[in-house]
Amino acid sequence: MRRSSLGTAAALATLASLAACSDVGGPSSGGQLNFNLATKPAATPAASAGVVSASFVGTPETFSDGTNTLVIDRVQLVLREIELKREEATVSCGDESGGDSCERLEVGPILLDLPLGGTGGAARSFSVPVAAGTYDEVEFEIHKPSHDDDAAFVQANPDFDGVSVKVSGTYNGAPFVYTSDLEAEEEIELSPPLVTTDDAATDLTLFVDLGLWFRNGAGLLLDPLTANAGGANESIVESSIRATLHAFEDENEDGADDHAGHGTDD
Repeated sequence: MRRSSLGTAAALATLASLAACSDVGGPSSGGQLNFNLATKPAATPAASAGVVSASFVGTPETFSDGTNTLVIDRVQLVLREIELKREEATVSCGDESGGDSCERLEVGPILLDLPLGGTGGAARSFSVPVAAGTYDEVEFEIHKPSHDDDAAFVQANPDFDGVSVKVSGTYNGAPFVYTSDLEAEEEIELSPPLVTTDDAATDLTLFVDLGLWFRNGAGLLLDPLTANAGGANESIVESSIRATLHAFEDENEDGADDHAGHGTDD
């Protein structure tokens, strides 16, 4: 179940800055968390083997509503302040009173390429040490970088000056580039909670249901150009982006919840 308040990293230099910054004296040196991205589950269980590299093959994803055809070549997101909230915590990670309620994974901003094509499954974005514990929420910000606040990031990624989401592809054969300055704080419930230990790695996958981004309430595809700033469908697509983010434990990195069936509204 999800609650919202609203590739690999683009540069290896960004990965060098990743560090777990636990507010309780630093994470255990033994435990590790792998933060993965996925847009579709692996076609078969066997397909998930070696998926860390295979998912980023760059094959376009194609969607159709029977009349219109959307081909997506690349999707990039800017995130920051990625944190896990401890099960016993009663405040959000962003609150000043949060204290030791959260385990910080990545400060950012960090530019992420979503995995497209291939056999599906999850692709690892980064790995960090993490304190042993039980966590029932992952929190992060979809972030619009600026010269004032993110000078080094903007210098390294000039196309993302004031841009948090970028998608390129074709719609009915015509090329498009969709960009958004969406800024949103996301809180995604982990059900069942994610349990990390001092002696093993744990995989957390952020799943993006990309096929729902450019659709209206009737399920019909929208021209992404009509969702750019000031466009008729801007708010529809931004709401869809926020509503199609999910997170779960994914130890075999197949892009599917290891505890499928838990945490639903049924």
